Amino acid sequence: MAETKTKIQVPNVGLVDAVEVEITESSERWTDVKLADGTTIRTKPVILTVFRVDGHYDQDGNPIYQIKANQVMTATAPDHLKKGAQSSDKTH
Repeated sequence: MAETKTKIQVPNVGLVDAVEVEITESSERWTDVKLADGTTIRTKPVILTVFRVDGHYDQDGNPIYQIKANQVMTATAPDHLKKGAQSSDKTH
């Protein structure tokens, strides 16, 4: 695929020229986060498109890239947090 020129909105910069760069390989892994309430959150990015921003570079001289991505997330909560769970705080 040939690189495609486009314009994209970059936060704190504005509308800039960019080039869509083809993704040739991707390994998007899950990140597992354990919360104090016993819930485990699993998340991973799904990268859809990558843009190289023309004429903009980081402090090391590397070109700046921007991505379009979706996020996939699942939560596994302990039974006491699930809808319909019985409260253990019964008053008599």
